[in-house]
Amino acid sequence: MALTCPSCGNDRNFLVKTLQMHVVQVRDDTRVEANEEGRPAVIEVLCDECEAAMGIDQFDDDVRREILLMLGAR
Repeated sequence: MALTCPSCGNDRNFLVKTLQMHVVQVRDDTRVEANEEGRPAVIEVLCDECEAAMGIDQFDDDVRREILLMLGAR
C-alpha cells in the first residue's frame, strides 16, 4: 500500500480529518440522548510533515478503501 506526499516525499504519516454528525434529542425536559448518525466522513487529508493537502479521491483505490475501512468512514 504505497502513499507518498507529492510535495515532500513523506510516505509514513498523514493527518485525516473526519466529521461525524449526531442527533441530540431532549426527552421529558430532563433527559438528553445522543444518537450516532452514520459513519464519519473524510473532510481532509494532510501530509503530517509539510501539511500539504492531499485529495483522497486521487489515492489508489486499494489505499483509499483501506483508509476508509480503518476509520469506519465513508
